[in-house]
Amino acid sequence: MKQFVVIGCGRFGSSIARTLYNLGHEVLAVDADEEKVQEIAEEVTHAVQADVTDENVLLELGIRNFDVVIVSIGSNYEASIMATLIAKELGVKRVIAKAHDVLHGKVLSKIGADKIIYPERDMGVRVAHNLVSSNILDFIELSSDYSILEITALDQWSGKTLKELGLPTRYGINVMAIKRDKEINVSPYADDVILKGDILVVIGSTEDIKKIEKSAGE
Repeated sequence: MKQFVVIGCGRFGSSIARTLYNLGHEVLAVDADEEKVQEIAEEVTHAVQADVTDENVLLELGIRNFDVVIVSIGSNYEASIMATLIAKELGVKRVIAKAHDVLHGKVLSKIGADKIIYPERDMGVRVAHNLVSSNILDFIELSSDYSILEITALDQWSGKTLKELGLPTRYGINVMAIKRDKEINVSPYADDVILKGDILVVIGSTEDIKKIEKSAGE
């Protein structure tokens, strides 16, 4: 079990906090708005109303003892930056910060945020990839060079083994896992047969992922 602090309990922050708590982790939710704190209080381990731009307040909350701090403050750039800066200065090992735009993200990165999340942009990217084909279920950009794609097996793949499909050679992608009904095969072998309805989780370069998306959309 890990310990998380979620600073900012808007739609994004509260969603993260609830999910982490439901997955069995300890979650401290913090927000300056008493109403938001009350709304999420029964769905996390602890919920506190506090001024997250005050170093003494965050010190008293003991955030330095948590594994991860997620700064998901709304449109208040100053509060977002201050909370991120204070968390790093207090010695939090991993700070994940939500950014509203590239400039905001650059500032957060400069002051020490370990990972920057762009919820609106990332969701837009996922929706766009999903619209390319009904086979494409999800898309995650790991970096500017590599991505992960979750795709329903194409009709022409049905009944063939991974070796016969030759996806690494044909598309330059590698199969990380195969989902079939409620079972997940996280170590697929070359002689594993792909069936209709199987979901493949694949990884590859951005250019190679585009090739398979093109095939899925045809």
